[in-house]
Amino acid sequence: MSGMRALSQLWQPVRRQPVTVTALFAIVVLSWWYLVNMAQGMTAMDMPMPFRPWSGNDFLLMLLMWIIMMVGMMIPSALPMILLYQQVARHNRLRLVGLGVTLFVLGYLLVWSLFSLLATVLQWQLERLTLLSPMLVSNSLVFSATVLILIGLYQWSPWKESCLRWCRGPMLFITSHWQPGLSGALRMGIRHGAFCTGCCWLLMALLFVGGIMDLTVIAAVAVLVLLEKLLPGGQLFARGTGILAILTGVVLLAQY
Repeated sequence: MSGMRALSQLWQPVRRQPVTVTALFAIVVLSWWYLVNMAQGMTAMDMPMPFRPWSGNDFLLMLLMWIIMMVGMMIPSALPMILLYQQVARHNRLRLVGLGVTLFVLGYLLVWSLFSLLATVLQWQLERLTLLSPMLVSNSLVFSATVLILIGLYQWSPWKESCLRWCRGPMLFITSHWQPGLSGALRMGIRHGAFCTGCCWLLMALLFVGGIMDLTVIAAVAVLVLLEKLLPGGQLFARGTGILAILTGVVLLAQY
């Protein structure tokens, strides 16, 4: 299914699957509520917190923050795939369809949780190297420019194109990777999560440039991901954002 068909036909399954849509909507709203409260807590501080070594609790708190952030950012763009899986599962008379959908979503989020673990480790190291400020924003013009140029190059890479193709084609993914049963639902969710992570992982590096807890940056990245997957001509849109990222990186380097 092309990006245009996924976009134009999204309303019908949304209307026919209100329970699933409502549950996912509630999860996304709760995720954003958590992020907003955390961001407001940082903004309310009179002075940025000084650098200090992370404790185990600090690491777990940051890991939880990353996982919740990925849930809030990625579930909306995965909605067409989740709803289509539910439709096909019902058509194939899968036992406990609701549990199958839950396992599919959990498999999808498991991959993004593993990504969150890597992102947390990276944040820890960037803070240790003072490349991130206490407010979790890039401290280095060269670092920001390098990240933007790498993002732009990846947007033009064959790996990006291949992964985005699967993300933009829920029906193509279903017909190529369908696995029966509840265990199959979990495996399909993991596989789709792997394609989605391969498509979007480097875009998440924008958070290290603009601010890990900057709600505007978080929302902008989530919208970029959504448009790449659903917008007609999403592949061209991805390449266009790649060009913009490269040009921005070059401009930053020229100012160094």
